[in-house]
This record gives sequence, C-alpha cells and structure tokens, in this order.
Amino acid sequence: MARVKGGPKGHLRHKKILKMTQGYFGSRHLLFRRAQEAMLKSMWYATRDRKTRKRDLRKLWIMRINAAARANGTTYSRLVNGMKVAGITLNRKVLADLAVRDPQAFAAVVAKATAA
Repeated sequence: MARVKGGPKGHLRHKKILKMTQGYFGSRHLLFRRAQEAMLKSMWYATRDRKTRKRDLRKLWIMRINAAARANGTTYSRLVNGMKVAGITLNRKVLADLAVRDPQAFAAVVAKATAA
C-alpha cells in the first residue's frame, strides 16, 4: 500500500499546532507529536477550569461578604436571610464588590437586612 504523507495540508496542520504551543517548555513546542499532546492537554485543562473558575469566584465572594458582615456585627447566613426578607436583591458578586469598595454602602445594606 502506498504511503500518504499529507502534503501541504499536513504541513499547515502541523504549523497550526506548533503555533498554538509557542512558549511551551522543551520539545513541547518543537516536535509535532509532543506539541499535539501538550496542546490537547492544555485545551482539556482550559475547558475544565472555565467551569471551576465560576465556583472559585463564588467562594471568594462569599468569604468577602462574610468577613465584611462580621465586621458589621452579623454573619453571612443571617445577612443573606435578612436581605431575602427585606426584599433586597443584590447578587453575591455585587455585594462582595460593595463590601470591598464601599464599606458605608455595605453597612447600610447590613442595617436594612438586620432591621427586617
């Protein structure tokens, strides 16, 4: 059976993979086979970590809100429950941003939530 090398299309495919792996360590940016392995692994990591980033950010927001809430004399769970009762609909991202950038506004939200 005749050997098929791929010609120009194969060369372009190799170039595309090697361009994606520029800056990788050792033979992972030089040799096509190693580069393809590294690229597939990195794509898998990127896909997985796009999901994990959302989890990590939510955890961070909750930690920041809890710390700021405790500084204002309440806890995270009491604050969230009080906000629900008071009808304050701020999500955790905005609430964490308030806690860090504008402590007076966060204290006002805490006061409203604890009053309810």
